[in-house]
Amino acid sequence: MQFSADQIAALVNGAVEGDGNVTVSTIAKIEEGKPGAISFLANPKYTHYIYTTGSSIVLVNRDFVPEQPVSATLIRVDDPYATVARLLEMVSAMMSQHPTGVEQPSHVSDGVTVPEDAYIGAFAYVGQNVTLGKNVKIYPQVYIGNNVVIGDNTILYPGVKIYHNCQIGNGCILHAGVVIGADGFGFAPVDGHYNKIPQIGNVVVEDNVEIGANTTVDRATMGSTVIRSGVKLDNLIQVAHNCEIGHDTVMAAQAGVAGSTKIGANCMVGGQVGFAGHITVGDRVNIGAQSGVPRNVADGQTIMGYPATDARDFMRQAAAIKTLPELYKRVNKLEKQK
Repeated sequence: MQFSADQIAALVNGAVEGDGNVTVSTIAKIEEGKPGAISFLANPKYTHYIYTTGSSIVLVNRDFVPEQPVSATLIRVDDPYATVARLLEMVSAMMSQHPTGVEQPSHVSDGVTVPEDAYIGAFAYVGQNVTLGKNVKIYPQVYIGNNVVIGDNTILYPGVKIYHNCQIGNGCILHAGVVIGADGFGFAPVDGHYNKIPQIGNVVVEDNVEIGANTTVDRATMGSTVIRSGVKLDNLIQVAHNCEIGHDTVMAAQAGVAGSTKIGANCMVGGQVGFAGHITVGDRVNIGAQSGVPRNVADGQTIMGYPATDARDFMRQAAAIKTLPELYKRVNKLEKQK
């Protein structure tokens, strides 16, 4: 499908600068632009590409001032990154398949009601007393244990495993290989051995949560491990038993959260961040990649490093460390002069 600059501007409440009749049929990164594509400029370090891009249309901030002539038609918007996300969502909706029905072979336990608009793929297993919401999409090789609740419009991609008694809310997306409700890592040392502590709780995933491929969320020892509404977890993340992640927090790949840790709302967690157990992280906390968080963090902090500290302090420390070799030489030289 093709859309003109004028049509796109009307969709996104933008202002056209250039040829409003130029059309596009695809989306491309600005550095890989080509005729018939729409790109966006959100990061200033990519500004130089706007003068050479082959894209027909570029989304820019309303206050963008070009320093050279620009051949592409510009659409000025409040937030180019958010706008292109909306456009991608529209394209995805047009391209997405909407399968329905129950494929065979699959197993749906007696007494489970499958809504008419639901989809259950081949080799999926749906256990006893499972509740399936409207328009759920359960792709092949998904396992859903007994007494699980799946909300409306939730998608479980191939190979998702949801253990017994867990709850998944409305509008969630669980990507391939996600495991919800495996046992928490609980063992008691007895006479030089480790005895397993039964994990009798569950996992509660609230509405509009997206969980990336091969991420695991362990069930609670008692009570619930809770992923609040709007949380976005990347691939390969471990959330341990009895943790809670606050609403609209985002977490990048390979982060790990030890048991009974509470992370607040609207936090941003970089890749490979590690959280110690039994700590509390406040709301609106930003944590740099590869940081280690061994203790409580107050609301609104921006931290990085190990042990994680104020980001500005960490950067000063890192700058100071670079001077250590020269400082060592100077001290060594002075000692030899004694």
